[in-house]
Amino acid sequence: MTPAKALPDDAHHLLVVDDDRVIRQTLARYLNNNGYRVTTAEHAGAARARLDALTFDLLILDVMMPGETGFDLARAIRAGKTEQAPAVPILMLTARSEPSDRITGLEIGADDYLPKPFEPRELLLRIGGILRRALPTPQPVVESVRFGDFHFHLGRLELRRGEEVIRLTDREKEMLRVLAVKPGETVPRFDLAAPGGDINERTVDVQVNRLRRKIEVNPANPVYLQTVRGIGYRLIAAP
Repeated sequence: MTPAKALPDDAHHLLVVDDDRVIRQTLARYLNNNGYRVTTAEHAGAARARLDALTFDLLILDVMMPGETGFDLARAIRAGKTEQAPAVPILMLTARSEPSDRITGLEIGADDYLPKPFEPRELLLRIGGILRRALPTPQPVVESVRFGDFHFHLGRLELRRGEEVIRLTDREKEMLRVLAVKPGETVPRFDLAAPGGDINERTVDVQVNRLRRKIEVNPANPVYLQTVRGIGYRLIAAP
């Protein structure tokens, strides 16, 4: 067997579980050659031992295995019955293409479903897509933003205009913090609602209008805290 390719320490670690030895070895070699660290298991019992001992970034589970199936193992993982994080991404593989199987996998909580036979390149693309969704690239931490004459410090939740501290309510501070974390990006109304409180759109709109009166020259024609019709709001900050 070809020796495993040397990989960087931060390479994603995948677990491939399939009772077919040729498939296991072929996938392990192919994925390793494409930059992934791979551990294999021949059945669910062996997979449980790997899951209890190691941390994985994604699981590739064959559905039709003798004894405990891939569906059974996925259910146990999602239910927190292994040492692995219940939210670990799962890609199901199966030789059966019935829609009911695909629906079952998605209902269990699988992130994707690929019927056999498949092109290795398609598997690679699906893995990459799942990992991008599950492990987003960390964004730079925003410490403060400026808009017009105002400066808002996210850590202190303090809004200043020059040397003057602008008095904000706790709700206004939190709303401005949520908007300022991603300046220029649209924030849905739901994300601006008070946790555990009323998420009525009218309530959020009223609170936004109160905040506008403190930061806009003309609240009826806002420059900094803009409405995105039908979605929410965005804070226009200086680059």
